[in-house]
Amino acid sequence: MPGPLSGFRVVDVSEVISGPLAAMILADQGAAVVKVEPPGHGEESRQLASHRAGMAALYANCNHGKRSIGLDLKTPEGLEILYDLVREADVFVQNWRPGAAERLKVGEAQLREIHPEIVYASVTGYGDDGPYADRRGYDPIFQALTGFVHAQTNPEIPIPDLVRNALVDKATSLQLAQGITAALLARERGAGAQHVRVAMLDVGLSFFWTDGMLRHTLVGEGVENIVVPGERYQLMPTADGQIVLWMATADQIREGLRAVGRADLADDPRQRGRAMLEEANEQARAEAMQKGLAGLTTAEAYDRLLAHQVPVARVSSLEEVLADPQINHNASVIEREHPVYGRFRRARPPLRFSVTEPDETAAPALYGEHTDEILEELGRGEEQRRALREKGVIQSPRS
Repeated sequence: MPGPLSGFRVVDVSEVISGPLAAMILADQGAAVVKVEPPGHGEESRQLASHRAGMAALYANCNHGKRSIGLDLKTPEGLEILYDLVREADVFVQNWRPGAAERLKVGEAQLREIHPEIVYASVTGYGDDGPYADRRGYDPIFQALTGFVHAQTNPEIPIPDLVRNALVDKATSLQLAQGITAALLARERGAGAQHVRVAMLDVGLSFFWTDGMLRHTLVGEGVENIVVPGERYQLMPTADGQIVLWMATADQIREGLRAVGRADLADDPRQRGRAMLEEANEQARAEAMQKGLAGLTTAEAYDRLLAHQVPVARVSSLEEVLADPQINHNASVIEREHPVYGRFRRARPPLRFSVTEPDETAAPALYGEHTDEILEELGRGEEQRRALREKGVIQSPRS
């Protein structure tokens, strides 16, 4: 079935994660996305992470459902082809540093001369201007600047650490995809076209703020800081490993104590009401849980905590994630076959639509796989395509 964004066209010239993943989300929801890739080896992420037969895992995970054209935008002919794509598009996505799009003649003002109603979407690291604007920005840098690294300090080993995946990049993609959709809705309602801007620095701070800045939200005197949720994010040692539990309510805290054999402490009047917040009582609970879990294997602790309805999980390896019963029940991982690069997996798009549930998107494209197909749609015949290929303006697997 056509998805909710069926009929909308997107031109994506962005690279790696922040822009490409946003455009893939739009493709997953039915938009027709053309991926414009530079000459040579194509988009940068094709050179990163795991490879097989012309496909890289990072590229695959950010580019399902897109058609690929290899195009040299530094040539007049390549630029004219891009302009033709823009004339038929609804959205243009780029994530270059400030000024790069204008130098390539694909800045907002330049594309508006071609298509006044285009939704122009851009990602920057730090913003369009300001003291950091010209710096190169990468995910761990933004984690350090926005509080994530500081918040990863384990009380047992008080050394700050990174979230070891591209958290800010992916959060930026979600914000950008939502912002593009909002801009399309506004345009449909008569507001006209607009530029959707997002800075990864701003996304990192916004994403962290909700629960990471609780002690910096209410300003001034008289603020009572009871507990910050992040302080409960702990890997609890067991006799043979570690386990994660989250006791969010007083009842869950008492049930956790019972699960480790401390019903006496769970029933203690000091573990009820506001008395629970006193430091000595908090410390007594923490010590009881640590000692109790240390005397149980991970399997024993898991079963006991589940029996007491305490939120708990064993730490899954990446292989165990793929075998998890609930993940398999939800069909959260899709596995398919490609004729060139073979078997591949992807995470199923998490959104579900009761009326416009989209069809499954196509496999990630080989570099320039759809170059001829796209150019034919734009009216370039076989002879024209051959001439463009000979001049290096376009590239495809046949180049």
